[in-house]
Amino acid sequence: MIEVQHVTKRYGPVTAVDDVSFRVESGQILGFLGPNGAGKTTTMRILTGCTSATDGQALVAGYDVFEDPVEAKRRTGYLPETPPLYPDMTVREYLTFAARINGIKSAARRERVAAAMARTSVEDMADRHCGKLSKGYRQRVGLAQAILHNPDVLILDEPTAGLDPKQIIETRELIKELAGDHTIILSTHILPEVAQTCEQVVIINKGRVVAVDTPGNLTGRLRGSETIRMAIDPLGTDPAPAIEGLAGVASVTAAASDSDSVVLEVQCDEGADVRRELAATVVSSGWGLLELTPLRMSLEDIFLELTTSENPREDDPEPSGGAEPAEAAPEEQVEAADA
Repeated sequence: MIEVQHVTKRYGPVTAVDDVSFRVESGQILGFLGPNGAGKTTTMRILTGCTSATDGQALVAGYDVFEDPVEAKRRTGYLPETPPLYPDMTVREYLTFAARINGIKSAARRERVAAAMARTSVEDMADRHCGKLSKGYRQRVGLAQAILHNPDVLILDEPTAGLDPKQIIETRELIKELAGDHTIILSTHILPEVAQTCEQVVIINKGRVVAVDTPGNLTGRLRGSETIRMAIDPLGTDPAPAIEGLAGVASVTAAASDSDSVVLEVQCDEGADVRRELAATVVSSGWGLLELTPLRMSLEDIFLELTTSENPREDDPEPSGGAEPAEAAPEEQVEAADA
């Protein structure tokens, strides 16, 4: 549904995106992660047709965003980090205008606007001017305009920024509901949000992709071996020698102990799963098994390991001559949408 192949974007001597490739299958949610200045926003602008690439190819719903940009845009809903609202329009007026721009016929326009407001919980603000909305409501109205035309692809840049905890939970649930009907790229700095929402993760650093995998696979692959935390009641004996002798166990470290229990961290050989053997050893020795838990790297650990460097770029570069001009919808297209 979304395919990025060797995409590069240069601004003069500066390379913002460097040979980026990844694929998102239909109905998936992909988390797009990276530190500030990594190239996330530039990549999303390329996918939405807001800027061109220097090299490479990007396909959205089967359409090349460079060779067939109009068809690609028709199948894309985009929520930038700052929602593109008109402050002097009410929420209803703005969404109606956005529906016209997206080619929704007048007969269906009112129903589509009402459905988008209901799905993003902004009906109570329908007659309030966009300029008087809180940041949380502006985000939700921006999401409403992104889903108005029922696009195949949704590209969401920090969709929960500025929301309160209840609204964040509601927005996450909405994004999960939208997956399946839509293919979603979600850019965020909230790492637990990726773990709870996304099926696949792309981590980008200094313009280059450094990892593409599921959160679970990244955790296992980067650790290289499994660490298991055990809490045992060994009845006054030292359990370490018996555990160290098991096949697949690399080392045993005492983490804590008291009069009732001993806590051990068992480092296993790469690819070895010794949980059954550990449990069997404890039971056959007559000890009490209080805990047996695999210790895995958190998404925060993975992110830091892959992106920490001594020369971070401060921000996505822009052309020295200023931002590229936005594409305005011709009046003829707006009038034709009313037909």
